[in-house]
Amino acid sequence: MTDALLSRRSLITQGAAVLATGAAGLLVPARAAGLAPTPSMRGGSNNYRLGAPVVDRIGRGGFWMTGTVRRAGDGAPLTGQRIQIWAHTTEGHERDPQSHGATLTDEKGEFRLEMPQIVPAFGQPHGHLAYDSGAFETVFLRPVMSSSKDKTLAAHFVLQPL
Repeated sequence: MTDALLSRRSLITQGAAVLATGAAGLLVPARAAGLAPTPSMRGGSNNYRLGAPVVDRIGRGGFWMTGTVRRAGDGAPLTGQRIQIWAHTTEGHERDPQSHGATLTDEKGEFRLEMPQIVPAFGQPHGHLAYDSGAFETVFLRPVMSSSKDKTLAAHFVLQPL
């Protein structure tokens, strides 16, 4: 009798799960598949300098700012996109011209720029990044490091076409 009850309970439970899943599938509206654009972050544009030059490295280096740039919607990597980077470092303040530089994304939509070690400003070690080239909406990011001893900081952009 116990085997019959367990089998009946299992059948009822599994059947209910199938019905619930099927019903939920019918009630949930279709959603567009795609990647949402990255919103600008508060404080991201602080000390921004329009037209910072594309450089191989900022200062003497030792710290790496890295990331990716993709198109909103399909997530395709964006090649040749200009990303400006600046920060408060061991060699200067984020407002100083020598603390600013830009780099371009590669064929995978990735960027990488060596710069001096980022140090805390206003209590937090953080970087500033901007996409501002004009083919997509401008985005400013201000990622915060988990420790001022970190040697890298990554930031990722998903850009909305104009």
